[in-house]
Amino acid sequence: MNILVTGGAGFIGSHVCEHLLRLGHAVWAFDDLNDFYDPSLKQRNLQEIRALGRPFTFVHGDLTSPLAVQALFAQTTFDQIVHLAARAGVRPSLQEPALYQRVNVEGTVHLLEAARRQGVKKAIIASSSSVYGINAKVPFSESDPIFQPISPYAASKLAVEALGHVYHHIYGMDVVMLRFFTVYGPRQRPDLAIYKFARMIAAGQPIPVYGDGSTARDYTFVNDTVDGIVACTQKEFGYEIINLGESQTVKLSYLIELLEQALGQKAVLDRQPLQPGDVPLTFADIRKAERLLGYHPQTKIETGIPLFVDWFKRNLKYQQVLRTHER
Repeated sequence: MNILVTGGAGFIGSHVCEHLLRLGHAVWAFDDLNDFYDPSLKQRNLQEIRALGRPFTFVHGDLTSPLAVQALFAQTTFDQIVHLAARAGVRPSLQEPALYQRVNVEGTVHLLEAARRQGVKKAIIASSSSVYGINAKVPFSESDPIFQPISPYAASKLAVEALGHVYHHIYGMDVVMLRFFTVYGPRQRPDLAIYKFARMIAAGQPIPVYGDGSTARDYTFVNDTVDGIVACTQKEFGYEIINLGESQTVKLSYLIELLEQALGQKAVLDRQPLQPGDVPLTFADIRKAERLLGYHPQTKIETGIPLFVDWFKRNLKYQQVLRTHER
């Protein structure tokens, strides 16, 4: 199949591209390589994808430009779309709420419109556990009411889910909305907590800990998330919303302990108050994913953190070499 992966140069997207290529698909990655974090990290991801020597095409473009999206669809006929491109993060969305709506909501409309015109039958779209807000019921189920998002980022993802339903209902497009739960692993974005903590611990810098360390997340290793995404390419669903998590909550304090063990260094904690928009707990009910996708996450946090730290150390050396050459 010809499969388009938006955000294909990023953390999750680059892993999805590699997996699809290894399965024998032709893959197009569409990414604007924005400076939300160092674009050289995305360029390195692209180098690793190209090194596979499979049918891969990278297109540099911006989802918020209808002309750029139209030009992308003029290149080939796509069988499926995996839509991962988005402005991510709860706290940054508080600073630039309009940007998050423009990229995540308007950008998704441009993509779905182009797909509709071309007759693309299937779209797999990234949502987020953030849509659950402060949910008193755990674990979080796809059938839970989700009408009280507490950040612009969460609101944008809630709107994207609604758009997916519109394009299924009116145009018959097969649409799967995947609610990701705190994905981590090799190639992780440097703004995310695990990467940021690892970098600061390794440098002997204090790490910001919001609250007393009791907040908990359902950390999901990237390989498990990718397995769930790829499973969606192999079936028809009509319209479904599916959680992709590990279904295991990990307290922030325990996460820091695991990072300390893997890095061989103690963390210096900088205690700060809880931040607006942050939720105290995420916890995925994955029974629907198990039933519909055969989804069975394999990597527990005790295994995943050492795997991440191994990559982190190798990547740190790569960054040091880059800085040396730049001088």
